[in-house]
Amino acid sequence: MSENCFHCGQGIEKERILFDERIFCCNGCKSVYEILNTNNLSNFYELNKTAGIRPSDENSSQFDYLDTPEIFDKVTDFSEGNTSLITFKVPVIHCSSCIWLLESLHTLNENIKYSQVNFTRKTLQVSFNHNDLKLSELAKFLTNLGYKPVISLETADKNEDHLDKSLLIKFAIAAFAFGNGMFLAFPEYIGGEDYWMEHYKGLFRTLIFLLATPVVFYSASDYYKSAWYGLKNKIVNIDVPIVLGIFVLYGRSIYEVVTDYGPGYFDTLCGLLFFMLLGKIFQKRTYSALSYDRDYKSFYPIAVTKVDFEGKQDNILLSEIKVGDRILVRNQEIIPVDGILINGEGNIDNSFITGESESISKQPGDKIFAGGKQIGSSLELEVIKNVDQSYLTQLWNKEAFKKHETGLDTLTNNVSKYFTFIILGIALVAGTYWYFIDLNTMFQVVSAILIIACPCALALSAPFTFGHIMRILGRNKFYVKDTLTIEKIAKINTIVFDKTGTITHRKKSNIKYDGPEIQEFDLLNIKTLLKNSNHPLSKSLYEFIESKDEYFPVESFQEISGKGYEANVRGNIYKIGSARYNNQESKNLETAVYISKNDEFLGKFIFKNEYRAKLKDLFKKLTNYKIYILSGDNSSEENQLKELIPNCQAMAFNQSPEDKLNYIKNLQDKNLKVAMLGDGLNDAGALKQSNVGIAIADDTNSFTPSSDVIMNGDKVVTLDNYLNVCKGSITIVKMTFIISFLYNIVGLSYAVTGHMHPLFAALIMPASSITVVTFTTVSTWILGRKYFKKHA
Repeated sequence: MSENCFHCGQGIEKERILFDERIFCCNGCKSVYEILNTNNLSNFYELNKTAGIRPSDENSSQFDYLDTPEIFDKVTDFSEGNTSLITFKVPVIHCSSCIWLLESLHTLNENIKYSQVNFTRKTLQVSFNHNDLKLSELAKFLTNLGYKPVISLETADKNEDHLDKSLLIKFAIAAFAFGNGMFLAFPEYIGGEDYWMEHYKGLFRTLIFLLATPVVFYSASDYYKSAWYGLKNKIVNIDVPIVLGIFVLYGRSIYEVVTDYGPGYFDTLCGLLFFMLLGKIFQKRTYSALSYDRDYKSFYPIAVTKVDFEGKQDNILLSEIKVGDRILVRNQEIIPVDGILINGEGNIDNSFITGESESISKQPGDKIFAGGKQIGSSLELEVIKNVDQSYLTQLWNKEAFKKHETGLDTLTNNVSKYFTFIILGIALVAGTYWYFIDLNTMFQVVSAILIIACPCALALSAPFTFGHIMRILGRNKFYVKDTLTIEKIAKINTIVFDKTGTITHRKKSNIKYDGPEIQEFDLLNIKTLLKNSNHPLSKSLYEFIESKDEYFPVESFQEISGKGYEANVRGNIYKIGSARYNNQESKNLETAVYISKNDEFLGKFIFKNEYRAKLKDLFKKLTNYKIYILSGDNSSEENQLKELIPNCQAMAFNQSPEDKLNYIKNLQDKNLKVAMLGDGLNDAGALKQSNVGIAIADDTNSFTPSSDVIMNGDKVVTLDNYLNVCKGSITIVKMTFIISFLYNIVGLSYAVTGHMHPLFAALIMPASSITVVTFTTVSTWILGRKYFKKHA
């Protein structure tokens, strides 16, 4: 029976620590439990049984740069006397117990005055005594609790999100006018020939007119702008007939009041705009906590260590680095600028650039690109390009990133093109006919036609439908950028998958040992030696070897960058590394770690990507789509992929970021609508070039490139459900169009014959809108339940 850690709730795989009659998966979780228990914060576990976050085992010494005065001033919100205020980005905040713990930090550390969580934005604001608690110590303290803050150029730029409140103000004005207008109009509706009502009706009508006027000219202003924008682009969008209906209803109401023909329809007009603005607000409810258009600031470090010619080191802001400066890059640090290696032996992990965890050996004089991560000893680089001119950031200057969506090519606007001309044609024909029969009836007929045909229900159907769909998709960890994206997904006929990190697990490898059985004595020594290396393959191999976690003294440790390392463990010299380092011949299409003992070859561990479970079932369901595979890796797993994806159109390997972008463009040149699934910055160009870019994120704290959708990695194997929901939403919108058209057909058949009073036409308009909103709410819930039973 599997056991779970008392603190973080994760399954216990390697370590099993028993403390205080409870089981923990690591010393980090045990330490956090002790801290909470000592400070009487054990209620944390009562709020949520699996609420804990497993502390990161990464080196937290990299926060030391925060104590540099220039950087301290850059990242803090306020600092005066002995008090400072800072806002950290903490992506792992996920539940009520996280909030409770983080807002109780003052009980854990006396130098913290208060802390406040913004759950939506995943931020933590902390007030602390900077004289007794360094900023670096505060960051380490949070990391040790499991809430590691993200500090980058993006978080340091204090660009506050200014909420556009104009729509809310317009909505509030419409709501006020609608409520009070109905109140003022009610007496006249029921008053009949009452003398008092007859005497004061002019006052009531004037007040309703004054209420409706700002609604027409201010609250509805966005519809006028949109209609004008569409006409400028030679497109008759949905807002053109809406604007026409608004002015006809407003003008007809003024005419009736001035001529004392009737009370007008100001209250109905305010009600219509109230419901339409409500739909617009609902449509704008996107996931503001997620950033879909990130750039290099999202993952570059905020500061670097500058080295002068005398060897003196100084922490400075990354933005202040100039060409010709020398900087120091330590173990596990990201290289922020393109540079020439001056001192040290580089062992560069370019997974940020290429997507593959392959280390490249660099010697003094070699060029090193920004975005690589140094693994091993520190390096000294001479800067050859500014941070905003490096190879990595050039991806963002491609034409694909400059595309601007007009939002005019939507289903609603395509329908409205024909709808508007048909209605205008009907009004013209009916008006001409009644002109020769009865001039007064002509005005009534034309007004009734334009009022009844105002496509308010059409305008509401898409916002409410797509708003519900966005909520359903978001609950299932598929975060779309906007409602236009849902329509674009429904049109997709081609899907391109990046291999590594998309259809494979980002952090898992399939490891197989090839060679004679290694004795337990040697296995323990090898695991001890593996623990001394930061290489990704060594880390994976350390986790893979199932033996005791005993540690023995390591002597004469020596590492040759890009080749391997060796050391003396319990009287024997072990070598771990490449085939050549161990005097063996390697296979070209194979990733393996070779091991020798006293210059005698023991065996090799072969690494293969571990594909996501149930992937084969997914591709069986995607038979209606053209499937392509792209990879920056070699073709060693091509046969395995062909077996996994029998309907794959083509596969391309050894693809650079530029190659991937061009590959997508070539598919689009064949008139294919392409969706690209990828992870990491190396896919950024391809994601932006594609019709729909879907960024895969296994870790909420990992970088996701510019995209239309952010999707949880575990959900990739159910991609067909999300595609079907998006297609189903288009069907729902079309059905709401039919409902709206039925109202219009019935209404128009009465209006053109002169049997419909404009008042009745004005009442039918909100009735059709309410019907559409109710239908979309119910039908989207049913659609969500069909594909996502638990989170519809």
